[in-house]
Amino acid sequence: MKLVNYGIVNIDKPPGPTSHQVSDFVQKILKIKKSGHSGTLDPRVTGSLVIALGRATRIVEVLLKGGKTYVGIMHLHKSVEEKIIKKTIKKYFTGKIKQLPPIKSAVKRQERIREIYNFKILEIDNQDVLFEVSCQAGTYIRKLCHDIGKQLGTGAHMAELRRTRVGPFDESTMFTLQDLKDAYTLWQEGNDKFLKKIIQPIESAVKNIPKVYVHDGAIQSLLHGRDLAIPGIKEMSEFTKDEIVAIMTKDKQLLALGTAKMSTEEIEKKKKGIAVKTDKVFMPDEKQ
Repeated sequence: MKLVNYGIVNIDKPPGPTSHQVSDFVQKILKIKKSGHSGTLDPRVTGSLVIALGRATRIVEVLLKGGKTYVGIMHLHKSVEEKIIKKTIKKYFTGKIKQLPPIKSAVKRQERIREIYNFKILEIDNQDVLFEVSCQAGTYIRKLCHDIGKQLGTGAHMAELRRTRVGPFDESTMFTLQDLKDAYTLWQEGNDKFLKKIIQPIESAVKNIPKVYVHDGAIQSLLHGRDLAIPGIKEMSEFTKDEIVAIMTKDKQLLALGTAKMSTEEIEKKKKGIAVKTDKVFMPDEKQ
């Protein structure tokens, strides 16, 4: 099955193993040599860990940049009135915020801007605050809880966390490692139905990014890494210059990822010129 070495799985990460270990388990289950995941989760954190398989691994760059949603419990070190908590979050922790990554992090420790798209308090039980937050990639939720506690003057820490969405992947497409193992065993026995449900095509990763659909005549040159010129475009969604764009065939297969050299508006006005610089080709060249 092509999907096993060229697809994507949304694993419901259990507490305990690291993200790298979960990615490793997936490789062993599917007997493939390569995989890449959508951004590290702490060992204790559960939920969506999107893993690209085999040849699809290079799509991870898109997944890493996608927005994330989490549900968690923030424990306040002293009781605070609900209206004060809500007011503080709305004023200081919604929209663009400054965040200093924690000491133990994969990035350089310097203050950076991150966007909190939505911060919703679901329930408050004494000093435990159940919340849902949607945010820009690279936002540290543990640090967010700490900073909220600091702003409230009480102190706070993240008690529990679950990631419920990575880019276009949400809980509706999440499966456990055991589900994947069972589905693989069934496939080996001749039933591919469950494995096809768990492993999604690579195109699912570019669901939320702008697209250009190309004429058949442009495909061969694009497969050899040539940039996409305006005459090769059949249709397109809206995008601005320098945005990441998915280059698709007319039957909606991912051909390549590129960087827009012009906005949609400019392309529509001009008759020639390079519209998209081809960065990564995904579709194999069947003629080779």
